[in-house]
Amino acid sequence: MTAKAPGRPGWWAPLLRAAESAEGPAAERVIADHLLPHDRESARSASVLVLLKEDAALEEPGPSVLLQQRAATLRHHPGEVAFPGGAADPGDADAVATALREAAEELAVDPGTVAVGATLPPLWIPVSGFAVTPVLAFWSRPHTVAPQAESEVAAAHQVPLPLLADPDSRGTVRYPSGRSGPCFEVAGVPLIWGFTAGVLSWLLDLGGWSRPWDADRTMTLEGL
Repeated sequence: MTAKAPGRPGWWAPLLRAAESAEGPAAERVIADHLLPHDRESARSASVLVLLKEDAALEEPGPSVLLQQRAATLRHHPGEVAFPGGAADPGDADAVATALREAAEELAVDPGTVAVGATLPPLWIPVSGFAVTPVLAFWSRPHTVAPQAESEVAAAHQVPLPLLADPDSRGTVRYPSGRSGPCFEVAGVPLIWGFTAGVLSWLLDLGGWSRPWDADRTMTLEGL
């Protein structure tokens, strides 16, 4: 039996081992490109912070993930639930630097409280033309966070992974093109769909938290 790292919960090391063997092409299939695609060759770099913490408030302690709700006034993806993150800046050293900078700018996440575990294979999003690197991290010293610019971020949400894994929370969104993608319905949080839902579904698989669910259960997304 492998001992867990000091200060890290038992689920962290197995998740990192699974991340080491994760393959990008398989991950890309979780993304629903329901609009006209961009060329892969011209993809722009971006990163998101998949920030997990041990949630002692759960019946059985386990991980929760930090998400944010985009402002309803934004031109692109208004009101959607997303990971902290965004496009790379010229001064960013790498994908990790981008994710940490964006999380600090959007929610005031202190980079000093974050232990980066792994970068997952970049996911190409044909809809926006970005190649997005999910940065898997453990929140070793969680603290209060809040939107730093109301014009960009409306709210922060800490969502337990066991709740996302509950079959009653899971469903499928179907797009006008005929394609479909996973989604999650959680009380107090707008419907989670698109890229964010795809990465969360992938995360549940990587961590061994997935449970059988009805993929034929269709949920409606307003505006589609």
